[in-house]
Amino acid sequence: MPKKRIITNLRWYIAGLLFLSTAINYVDRQALSFAFLKFGNQFHMDKQDFARIGSAFQLAYAVMPILSGKIIDLLGTRAGLSIFVFWWSAAGIATAGGSSVFSFQALRFALGLGEAGNWPGAVKAVAEWFPAKERAMASGIFNSGSSIGAVIAPLMLPVLIVTCGWRSAFVFTGALGFAWLVIWLLLYYAPEKHPHLSEEELAHICEDSGAKPAAGPPVKWIELFRCRQLWGLLLGRVLSDPVWWFYATWMPKYLNDARGVDLQHMPLLAAIPFFTAGLGGFAGGTTSSYLVKKGWSVTKARQSVLFMSSALMIAGIPAVRTATTNGSVAFMAVATFAYASFAANLIAVVTDVFPKYLMASVYGIATTVAGFAGMGFTLLAGKLPYVQIFTLAGVLPLVAATVFITMIGRVQHIELRRSGSAEVE
Repeated sequence: MPKKRIITNLRWYIAGLLFLSTAINYVDRQALSFAFLKFGNQFHMDKQDFARIGSAFQLAYAVMPILSGKIIDLLGTRAGLSIFVFWWSAAGIATAGGSSVFSFQALRFALGLGEAGNWPGAVKAVAEWFPAKERAMASGIFNSGSSIGAVIAPLMLPVLIVTCGWRSAFVFTGALGFAWLVIWLLLYYAPEKHPHLSEEELAHICEDSGAKPAAGPPVKWIELFRCRQLWGLLLGRVLSDPVWWFYATWMPKYLNDARGVDLQHMPLLAAIPFFTAGLGGFAGGTTSSYLVKKGWSVTKARQSVLFMSSALMIAGIPAVRTATTNGSVAFMAVATFAYASFAANLIAVVTDVFPKYLMASVYGIATTVAGFAGMGFTLLAGKLPYVQIFTLAGVLPLVAATVFITMIGRVQHIELRRSGSAEVE
């Protein structure tokens, strides 16, 4: 019988794969922001049309996560996430065929249906593969993929669009997803079934109760809505997610409209805030995990980083008021750094608190609710002056952190009784 080939520290390879899927996810969705600067003129579309096309993606992204989380919990992380990556990659390539507001809305709606599976799948994978003391770091790694993807997009896509046409942006980004899918199917299995995982690493992964395999859900899925912790997560994300939607969707448009930055000069300026967001995801997750390893309680570590990060997001308010473009970008860079730090710890709290067998469903429900909030904020941004929308983006995160911390309470693993109420293990 051949000897089992062990891959050392396999869980961090898994985190790296989740980072890449998230990065590709964001490159795909960012393609519209840059391609629109070309096809918007070609098809005589204006700012309101851009908002309508963007909101179609967000509508799908709002509707689908509540289903995608359930699908991934039923099929398992490996098969479930594979389906969604295949779907969004195909939809991304198909967007190259758009020619009207309606067709772009339909194609972006299809993209949103697929991309909605990434975060529920990634959060479930983190819960399966990492003990509590490492989850914030793992969450920071995969979640920072959104920031790095948003960095890659302005550095790569404008050049691609100028040299090969705007349709090439959608074809190329969709192809990246199919390449990732091949690697994922070769490497990812549940820890207890993985052919290349050592017994020592499996024991390390399962050293806390939140990571232990569960026999099955003891409650009906709908009864999650009776859980106070779920409502804390919902409100926290409703108040914070729209801020990231705003920066990710509107930054290139804002720089073009208000600062006069054209497509040729866009790459570096638009990349900086997303680069700092990537650093923020690593910094926030690493800081929280470091504090836990140094003896801080999980509650104190997570809550401290959450609150400090939300306070830093106020930097977005002066971004629209400063006289220089460089100054505006610098303030936005601070705000996006802080948001990514905030998001990494919010995700970690979800994996700390909720049962693993319901992980994708919980995060899917939250993503659906927050997606509707993000869609509304995107439409609002199309109507309000930039000064007002930047001010809202600076204030909302502090409210989000306060509500989330208060309603979650002590960060500890819970099981749910048939009544839907939480029971601490």
